[in-house]
Amino acid sequence: MEFQLLGPFAARHEGRQVLVGSRRQERCLLAVLLLHAGSVVTTGRLIDLLWDDAPPASARGTVHTYVGRLRAALRPYGVSVETRHDGYAVEGDGHVIDAREFTTLVRQAAQARDPVERIGHYDRALRLWHGPLLADVADDRLRARLGAGLGELRLSALEMRAEAQLSTGAHDHVVTDLAPLIEEHPTRERLVAARMTALYRAGRQAEALQLYLDTRRVLVRELGIEPGAALRTLHERVLRGDARLDRPGPVYAVRVGDQWLPWSTSGHPALEFCNTYAGWGGDRLPGSEWLGDYATLAVWAGHLDLIEERQVTRLREEARRQPDEAALVLDEARRFRTDLYACLTDPQDGRAFKAVAARVERAARLSVFTRGEDGLGRWRPSPSTGLPLPVHAVAHSVAELLADARRFTIRSCPSRDCGWLFLDESGRRRWCSLATCGAQRNTGGL
Repeated sequence: MEFQLLGPFAARHEGRQVLVGSRRQERCLLAVLLLHAGSVVTTGRLIDLLWDDAPPASARGTVHTYVGRLRAALRPYGVSVETRHDGYAVEGDGHVIDAREFTTLVRQAAQARDPVERIGHYDRALRLWHGPLLADVADDRLRARLGAGLGELRLSALEMRAEAQLSTGAHDHVVTDLAPLIEEHPTRERLVAARMTALYRAGRQAEALQLYLDTRRVLVRELGIEPGAALRTLHERVLRGDARLDRPGPVYAVRVGDQWLPWSTSGHPALEFCNTYAGWGGDRLPGSEWLGDYATLAVWAGHLDLIEERQVTRLREEARRQPDEAALVLDEARRFRTDLYACLTDPQDGRAFKAVAARVERAARLSVFTRGEDGLGRWRPSPSTGLPLPVHAVAHSVAELLADARRFTIRSCPSRDCGWLFLDESGRRRWCSLATCGAQRNTGGL
């Protein structure tokens, strides 16, 4: 059976609609049980929902009658309404309940790292939305009591889908799709921000600025508040033509396979590991956190030749089988990165050095001495290390740098929002290789 709760109530078996002649309250009762599929809904709760604050004296008997009719109508289709203690339950297994499918798809979308995959999940979820919950059997009060969060979840899904579309360069779709939504929800600042960005990328800067002014006017008139900090910042960036707004995808990124990775800027893998956080100073920019999941860490290590490509494939497969262990390794990588950044930017930080040294020693204990294609021998992390292999490979690179005189040529980009590390062996470089850093400072842009 397939049950549609988002919009007008509908029940279908093999594509044919059933329960067409059932009473409104019977359909409403069944919908309540379906929203709580697998759990017991007490008779008292059903009475409270169906009659609000004024149930008739016969309410309990009426609920029993409704359940009996539903059982008879649903039995041919393999749906059972079971009596449990002082209530009733419908098993959800084997049936499609659109509200449950909707929330599952939205959750999967939020967890997806790849923006194309994320958009696909959101598209499938939003296609299930045919209107407000139980549009034809519930009034606004009952709808609020049963599923107030579903409407908010839909709006959040629309916002996040638009942001994912922007990251893939699909700004024209965002401009078109969000226009009617913003008319309906003019105070949703996240929707407004996505459409402003899309308009700017489409070469319609004046319209983006006008949208901000219209939104501000509505917020002040209806709510008595000014736009939030994020929308104000976006407005300022559109005003000054910030070049970073033109770039789809995360800031300062390159696409490698199915992953976004940061630009190579430093001249050494150990420094690139630190630079996987784009912006150690100032506010965190969108897309600045690169180590979002284990797959990114593995692909990044392969991209910088710290591990072999065949190892990347094997590690990603292992991470899918052991997601909890992969998450622990990712947490360790982030802690290592923070300690390493502190160690490299402040040679006097003894605590940071000890933390880095401990990880280097751990990697050394799990190393093998191998011969490379150039015929030279070198220490490498053992392939049997498992999921921690990329972190141990970074530790090898870190050990080499800290034992090299080039360690004293490490510089940190002084741009307010940067802080990326690079080697200055010439003694003349001040800025990292991001075009926006030194150029803006020199022209008074910062």
